[in-house]
Amino acid sequence: MTMTQTQAASLPSDIVVLERGWLSANNIVLLGDETAIVDTGYVTHANQTVALVEAALAEYQPVLLLNTHLHSDHCGGNAALQQRYPQSQTWIPPGQADMVKNWDPVGLSYAPTGQECPPFRCDGVLQPESEVRLGSQVWQVHSAAGHDPHAIILFQPEHRILISADALWERGFGVVFPELEGEQAFTHVADTLDLIEQLAPLTVIPGHGRVFTNATAALAYARKRLDGFMRDPRKHALYGAKVLLKFKLLELQRVSRPHLLAWACGTSHMVDIHRLYFADQTLSAHEWVTQTIRELVDNGAARVAGEDILNG
Repeated sequence: MTMTQTQAASLPSDIVVLERGWLSANNIVLLGDETAIVDTGYVTHANQTVALVEAALAEYQPVLLLNTHLHSDHCGGNAALQQRYPQSQTWIPPGQADMVKNWDPVGLSYAPTGQECPPFRCDGVLQPESEVRLGSQVWQVHSAAGHDPHAIILFQPEHRILISADALWERGFGVVFPELEGEQAFTHVADTLDLIEQLAPLTVIPGHGRVFTNATAALAYARKRLDGFMRDPRKHALYGAKVLLKFKLLELQRVSRPHLLAWACGTSHMVDIHRLYFADQTLSAHEWVTQTIRELVDNGAARVAGEDILNG
């Protein structure tokens, strides 16, 4: 994986962005009296996350660990950072606090996506339409349903900085997971994009990719992409299936074809995608997964070596 520490000209010196390569989401370190770490990456990168955070903190000690949402690539380092900084508190978006406290890997999406996340504790929630002091600034908390129904984004109005997580990237947004389960959520994505436009950020710190300043162009691209998905939901479903397969390849790097097929056919999100969007085709679930893997290879996102599938 790759990592870049960003101190963009558009950011104050007390905001450090650890730009992570996939699988991990970016980590944002907000330095000050209320030093906070926003999002903590995937579990397989947890040791690196701790080392990177230690270096970025310097003499500071974190007061808060925050998650914009609880997908595995945004909170997989929570447990390791809680162990490293036991005096810190962990705040998450509302809606899943009981699932965290009672540790429900199905409700938290880790079992349905076939991904891993070590149990962590929850000390509080980030209530939408509230404000919280992070680092040396006051940030607004806004609901950002769509990609995840419980997600939040953070906005600093004085500097007009947005921590957008997976609600807005420079080129698109995250898979709309409720849609993969048969729930209508594209309108929630549109509402979140409208909210971001109203906030009019000057600088956007996304969940993946570099910090960017042209929010207008990013919003236009995201809306065009969303319109395409709304016109053809199967296009989005196939995209979601490929993202899940690619995530597993990034995690394992090399896996036998039978093992990958067994994983996919035993992962409920993959099964749901086939049942809801592709069951009318003549392909069985096994054949459909095989075809989807072939498309990843054809696009250069995966490679074949004998009976093994490699990350591309």
